Amino acid sequence: MYRLYSVCAAAVLATALAFLSLPACAQDQYQFESDLVAKRRLYDSLGAGFREIRRGPNGNYYVLTAPAPAVLIYDPSRKLIGQVPSQSGAGAKGATLLYGESFDVDHDGRVVVCDRGAKAVKIYSPGGALAASIPMPLPVSVVFLPGDEFAVASPDAEHLITAYDLGGKLVRDYGDREEIADRADVNTQVNFGHLVVDEMGNNYFSFDYLPEPTVRKFDRVGYLAMEISLKTLEFEPAAQAARKAIARSEDSEKIIPSLHRIISAVGVDPQTQELWIAIGTLLMRFDKDGQRLSSFRTYLPGGARLEASQILVEHDRLLIGADPQGIYEFPKPEKLPQ
Repeated sequence: MYRLYSVCAAAVLATALAFLSLPACAQDQYQFESDLVAKRRLYDSLGAGFREIRRGPNGNYYVLTAPAPAVLIYDPSRKLIGQVPSQSGAGAKGATLLYGESFDVDHDGRVVVCDRGAKAVKIYSPGGALAASIPMPLPVSVVFLPGDEFAVASPDAEHLITAYDLGGKLVRDYGDREEIADRADVNTQVNFGHLVVDEMGNNYFSFDYLPEPTVRKFDRVGYLAMEISLKTLEFEPAAQAARKAIARSEDSEKIIPSLHRIISAVGVDPQTQELWIAIGTLLMRFDKDGQRLSSFRTYLPGGARLEASQILVEHDRLLIGADPQGIYEFPKPEKLPQ
């Protein structure tokens, strides 16, 4: 009897050792996390109220904070060189920003801004003059598209994304909303989202408050090209908690729903179409087909954690911003963690 037990135990041990000697599967690579520490802070005077940073023509950078009357322009050496609207153009009626929520700049230097305070999307010429103002009740995020168009995300619209020409004429709308509750105010929160775009005109919509972290990729004309929906055990507890909060809010009309934000930031590499998704301090990297490549935890130089509110992906670095910490330069890892 003892000998039989010993043989069985040896067999189990051998099986376990063989299993441990197998190469790591792809899922292990997904779940491995390494620290990603910022190299330095940029634009030290900017922090509280930070909204977005974009790269414009000539290597200049455009930065939006709120509330602020204008988008600031910095040259590659981080010297302040201008603003949008320009000082001369700021005197025009409706030109100054009341509360800018999101913006984008194209290759020619035109700027489009979601001015939440004015309930409008404003377009500025390369010289900083107001060229158009399109009334819009709840503009949340905006990006330029190829062909002199821009796309806006508004959570109360019939579709996730609406595209306009530069004169403000509606061109098309696309992207199915997520209706997960019986209450309109809950569904409006669920369909809050932000946009990023790559050089091919593919635009990516990230749901800020959908319980399951979800990003959808649309081509330049609005066809759904890919969806990343993270429903693994890693994210299941938070998703269940969010859905319970939604259910509680539906039980009583007196309860004003206040959902917890799930995806805090998304960035895309303009050339490779790699996607970076931040959920709190967790930063995940995906290839252009939606395959998760690696995961990181983001830290400031002094060791404090950073929860990204925007990610600007460049060929050799990441610029990650948060309110009120400011804007930081991070290395862009080139290889999977070992």
